[in-house]
Amino acid sequence: MGAMPERDSYDVVIVGGAIMGSAVAWFLTDLGFDGRILVLDRDMSFERSATATSTSCIRQQFSTELNVKISQFGAEFITNLRAFMGGDTRVPQLGIRSFGYLYLADTDGFADDLRDRAAVQVAAGAATRLLTPEQIHKLYPFYALDDIVLGSINTRGEGYFDSMAVFEWMRRQAIERGAEYVEDEVVGMDVAGGSVRSVALASGARIACGHVINAAGPRAGHVAAMAGIDLPVEPRKRMSWVFKAEAPLDRDLPLTIDPSGLHVRENGGGTYQAGGHFGDDPAVDFDDFEMDHGLWEAEVWPLLAARIPQFEAIKLTHSWVGHYEMNVFDHNAVLGPHPDVRNFLFINGFSGHGLQQAPAMGRGLAEWLCSGGYETLDLSGFGYDRLSSSAPQVEKAVI
Repeated sequence: MGAMPERDSYDVVIVGGAIMGSAVAWFLTDLGFDGRILVLDRDMSFERSATATSTSCIRQQFSTELNVKISQFGAEFITNLRAFMGGDTRVPQLGIRSFGYLYLADTDGFADDLRDRAAVQVAAGAATRLLTPEQIHKLYPFYALDDIVLGSINTRGEGYFDSMAVFEWMRRQAIERGAEYVEDEVVGMDVAGGSVRSVALASGARIACGHVINAAGPRAGHVAAMAGIDLPVEPRKRMSWVFKAEAPLDRDLPLTIDPSGLHVRENGGGTYQAGGHFGDDPAVDFDDFEMDHGLWEAEVWPLLAARIPQFEAIKLTHSWVGHYEMNVFDHNAVLGPHPDVRNFLFINGFSGHGLQQAPAMGRGLAEWLCSGGYETLDLSGFGYDRLSSSAPQVEKAVI
């Protein structure tokens, strides 16, 4: 990586180098793309990227068949990472710690939603099971379940994985295959004749481009606006807390989605990770990573202890803030070309489930760039057109 781009023209310029941008870059090189690739990011440490601040988990419990299949490919990619990367012995053999996601419904209406989603998931090949409170208690006797009507869980290919290893090896191999990564910020775009002709960088450079990929995460709406495009993606603050239990649970804790808005999962070694949001969920400034330190005592700890009484005696060890790139239109991805600015492509708006979808989405966009269409999974339903035609593809299973 150099301080400035090596050239003044590239076939593909990717704005954002975290897991989405790196997935596109890696799959382009894997598919034999015959062109020059530049990946730009304002902070190559990625310290505050959505990739680095995520929960690092994958699930198949979505409300739409396509999102289930996308995450199924994600699980395949993770568990066969070395094989996908050509058998490179430097690449670790990864697995998924499949403790599953456990959705808890406290109303008949939410229980009906879980039944509807489970039918979609099972039809797509997921191993989702619906559980009565009695069945939940038998499997996980530590929960307080007096208010719970139904649960939903899948313990196959659903749980924790080393997301930073997947990201790092996508990035590293993309670089080794010729993709160029440069720390710089896109501050403007020259749009004429229905295409982006060039991007202007904070360093003062101007880069001509064949295609521009918006992989800017929570900043995606800001980047789209530079091309005169309205994209309803906003940064939303998400807080995470890691705590140690005085008396650890005697078995893995599924990533439990509580009706209160709290979620908590196994972290290993008697530690656990909690997250969520409570009350209003406004858009925030791109640089707002301020932690609400009072929330732990006022909301999070009481909710944890109410659902898992064994968590009355716990000690907070550390906490952090990250951002969702929330698509406020339908909580689903926006992927592919803009209908008017045809060389401006989206890979945005994942609303909290982007990390696990990066392999399938990166592959799909690389296929489109190489062949002009989606080849493995038909991802056309995520196109920008639905935003302007008010035809949402709603994903209900957003955490």
